Amino acid sequence: MSESLLEPAAAPDAAAAPAEPEGSQAQGAALLGQNRPEWLPEKYQTGEDLAKAYKALESKLGAKDEELRETITTELTEARFKDRPETVGEYSLGDDVDASSELVGWWAQTAFDNGLSQDQFAEGIEFYRSNMTAAAPDLEAESKLLGENASERIDAASAFANKFFPEEALGAIERMCEGHDGIIALEAIMNATKGTSFSGEGQPSGATTEAELHEMMRDPRYHSARDRDPDYVKKVNDGFDRLFG
Repeated sequence: MSESLLEPAAAPDAAAAPAEPEGSQAQGAALLGQNRPEWLPEKYQTGEDLAKAYKALESKLGAKDEELRETITTELTEARFKDRPETVGEYSLGDDVDASSELVGWWAQTAFDNGLSQDQFAEGIEFYRSNMTAAAPDLEAESKLLGENASERIDAASAFANKFFPEEALGAIERMCEGHDGIIALEAIMNATKGTSFSGEGQPSGATTEAELHEMMRDPRYHSARDRDPDYVKKVNDGFDRLFG
């Protein structure tokens, strides 16, 4: 058998996998790098991976936003109504305010619906009261316009109205006489009806006239607190009684 310096070739191992060419893994990574978009973050392999992660985050944040909105809405509602009375009827109006007024009722309901406190409600009531006062006539100023004997003129007009006007008409007469010009108008009616059936039996012979009575009222014995004479005052009052009953 001939000898040889060459070693016999080893039999191939059937179980051994074919060796991967050196540098193939590096080439694969390089190829992936060439195809990867520049905008894709390193932790995502593909755009689909990024889209899935974004949807998951969006769903999570959306749930938190809804919960946050509900919490904020609840807190705002509680803060809005924390100083409001339990019922609309618990608002305090004050003794000089008509609780049956339609305007007052509207304000109470509006204040309640908007969560206003008692102090805020009272501000509206004060505004209402101020406007009502401003709209009312200044009786003292109107009285001064009637002169020094204003009180007597008003009393005479009142006595005439109560005697000759029906009860259902007195409200209109009172509103008319809220100003001094109303008293003057009523005095004109008094003068125009003297001696007629409207004013009663008429003026007795020799009785004092209204003009003379008004002149007598200017006397200090009638209007002055210091010089007032009861007999003189009675004479004037009796004269008005004779004229207007």
